[in-house]
Amino acid sequence: MDKVSPDCPYPGCFFCVMKEGNPSKRRGSILKFFRELPSQDDDGQVLPISGLWNTAMAHPNDPEFIELGIFECMVALIWKGLKNRRWLSHDQNIYIPYYAAHIIGSYTMNMEEFAESAIHAGVIPPLVELLRGRLTWVEQRVAVRALGHLATYTNSFPAVASHGEILELSIQLAMSSLEIVYSHFYQFADRRLSYHCDLLTRGMGGVEMESRKAEEWASQLQCWSLQLINCFAFKPEFLPTICKPEFLVKLPGMWGGLVNENSPAGIGLLRTICHHKLGRGPVAGCPGIIEALCNIARSSDDWQYMAIDCLLWLIQDPSTCHKVIDKAAPALVDLAEITNLGDHKKLGDYIVNVLQECLQSQGTGRSTISNRVKELIEELLNSKQRLKWEKNMPKEDLHIKQAAALVVKLEGNSLFSSGNIAGAASKYSEALSLCPMRSKKERVVLYSNRAQCHLLLQQPLAAISDATRALCLHSPLNRHAKSLWRRAQAYDMLELAKESLLDAILFINECSQSNDPDLSLRQNKVPDYAERLVKKQMRAAWLFREAAIKHGGIHGEADAGDIQESDGSEWETASESDTGNDGRAEMDDDDDDSEWKNEDERKDKYDKATLKDLKHAYKVHLAEDQS
Repeated sequence: MDKVSPDCPYPGCFFCVMKEGNPSKRRGSILKFFRELPSQDDDGQVLPISGLWNTAMAHPNDPEFIELGIFECMVALIWKGLKNRRWLSHDQNIYIPYYAAHIIGSYTMNMEEFAESAIHAGVIPPLVELLRGRLTWVEQRVAVRALGHLATYTNSFPAVASHGEILELSIQLAMSSLEIVYSHFYQFADRRLSYHCDLLTRGMGGVEMESRKAEEWASQLQCWSLQLINCFAFKPEFLPTICKPEFLVKLPGMWGGLVNENSPAGIGLLRTICHHKLGRGPVAGCPGIIEALCNIARSSDDWQYMAIDCLLWLIQDPSTCHKVIDKAAPALVDLAEITNLGDHKKLGDYIVNVLQECLQSQGTGRSTISNRVKELIEELLNSKQRLKWEKNMPKEDLHIKQAAALVVKLEGNSLFSSGNIAGAASKYSEALSLCPMRSKKERVVLYSNRAQCHLLLQQPLAAISDATRALCLHSPLNRHAKSLWRRAQAYDMLELAKESLLDAILFINECSQSNDPDLSLRQNKVPDYAERLVKKQMRAAWLFREAAIKHGGIHGEADAGDIQESDGSEWETASESDTGNDGRAEMDDDDDDSEWKNEDERKDKYDKATLKDLKHAYKVHLAEDQS
């Protein structure tokens, strides 16, 4: 390693070594560099480490540095930073443990053989020390990331699990990470460590950018802790440690925020827990979790299907069904019109089958269903039977039924316009009983209109139910703008900020693409009422809200006030549904007919997710850091 550039002030410079044209000499020099670097105390060591960090991020599957001892080098550097505080505080060495742990995580995120090499190099003990918080939260973040990658693989998981404290530390970190970042960095801008600021923004931003990145990193710290815990949750022997009520009850609220929306976070871990019988009991014993699962299942969140899976597994389990059925069944009934959701095919049919089995088990000792829930399920089953009957009805009779439903709906619109909201809701219910089951567009309108009535009658739960049914019937799924807005308002009435925020954002997105003059955003301007609700809910759902309130931060106490805004379109006219230009009801003879013809053929069961499916769903959505 004696060859250096004439302009380079550092003997044995790593960057000069990398320019060596002879492959054999280059590899020998790199090997020597990795062996000697931890024992050196020269200034400027952070430069080659940051270069290695860039290489690891850009080429995580390249085996060259792994073969030449990069893991051993990074392990030695982390230990040096932990044991020699004088060295750590010298020059820019404070950055080195962060970069070293990040390099380990980058090289182990895709390749199992690299993870095995890292284990043999002894990476786990120093990473555990960083996880403990021996340095600061930024090193905890990259340590939990690296350990999460190591725990993902079959061959390397036992080595991670052998360090029993990792699971406990991860659980504590998942629960406290937001408070740690808020109190140690976000709260007081003038007390922020300079190297934290540099790592967050790469020197490209001021206080505002530091704060935004801190929120993103705090979310990643929590989500990556959950991902590591999720690896343990696949093993039944670790479920008693994970399934403590004080931890479980917090999981639905760990959602990644808008800054990390690609992570399944808490709901992903709950799904893994509910997949195993040992996990379902503790989950069913926490009523707050079941309510939260129902809210997520009804939502337009990307992880809606995970909450639905949890509810289905819980009510299919004889030992938990009786604990959850009264809360879970109403949500599942609302979702029974879903056809496909992601990779879940014929999901609505499967929901109906599961609920029917629950009803049939009544009286066998397997479950006890309240009369209210029993009526809901029976109503759902009757609607499915009605669909079969309608398939055999002459088209002329269906036209008559649809025309009658249209007349009643218009009567409801008239009552609504005159201020008789309860009367309008009753008419929309009557119209739903007349409207053919195949007339999905018209039923979307009727459910959505009735949801608006429930809103004005201060019945948010009923409004959420009807808006959800409209969204499930709509094509594409969860994209009916007016139903999104009405449900956002109903969630707001119940102070469910996250759910209201997600629906309000989707409403704005749909408005921007709508041809409806009542909804389209003229000159790309967001409606004032929607903007106000989004701002309010962003404050209420702010990741640091609880920590800010606890530590006296001003952001957590912002009072957005109540929002009772009209969407400017309280009811939809017949022209917005299934009627033609002449005002007569028309049939959708294309897509809907094809659905009818295939209905009797839908006998397939919705496949239960395998452990492999669950692992894949969690890992592919693990948000990878680029800084």
